Amino acid sequence: MIRRSGVRDVIAYNWPRYTAGLAAAAASAALADRLPRRLRTMARAGSAAAFGLLASATLASWLVYDRSELYDYDWLDALLPQAPSAHVVVGTGLDEASTPLAARWPASRQITVDLYDPAVMTEGSVRRARRRVPPPPHAVPGRPDALPVRPGLADAVFLIFAAHELRRARDRERLFVECARALRPGGRLVLVEHLRDGANTAVFGPGAWHFLPRGEWLRLAAHAGLRPAAERRIAGLVTAFAFTKGCE
Repeated sequence: MIRRSGVRDVIAYNWPRYTAGLAAAAASAALADRLPRRLRTMARAGSAAAFGLLASATLASWLVYDRSELYDYDWLDALLPQAPSAHVVVGTGLDEASTPLAARWPASRQITVDLYDPAVMTEGSVRRARRRVPPPPHAVPGRPDALPVRPGLADAVFLIFAAHELRRARDRERLFVECARALRPGGRLVLVEHLRDGANTAVFGPGAWHFLPRGEWLRLAAHAGLRPAAERRIAGLVTAFAFTKGCE
């Protein structure tokens, strides 16, 4: 089983948030005894909630990235009817998919596109992830509105934990249109994301607002002329969609 990521990487990419959360929780607990009784109870409850949220987010990351089927990619069998003869992997700063997909389909032509733009993708976690996992040497630069792929080349296009880093809706719309342009008729766009839903909110708390709701991904696919073809839930927290172009 191939695993390029894990809970340690998640903490490394997001260590300022973990540090701030732990510091706030510890400070609230330390100061609670000096506060009036009513405020003391609130401070202790807030400290416990902060520690609990950090623990649940860490446990969820471990279950998804270290213990689930996510990185063995066998779940792709339920989303793709056959192995692609050519496929495109689109990344926005952290590419952990191109190498295992190339190994899975050695006869398939792969194009890896790097959309990372530090002026647009300003999240510190993305910069830290990129330093730890540089883009592969064969990756070619692109833009959401200009993928360096000729029309109809690919049987499959992959957006794996990538599209949510485009925070502006118009950039996501342009990317989905470009992905549709790169697909042959009957080809599939495979999108893998956490969703802003009840399960992710329960374990990640406010951090789940970095994710996008299911309806947004369905809207983007429809905007690009793609229709839902298959769907798979992974570890209860990650959703893999397949959207198809035209009739199969």
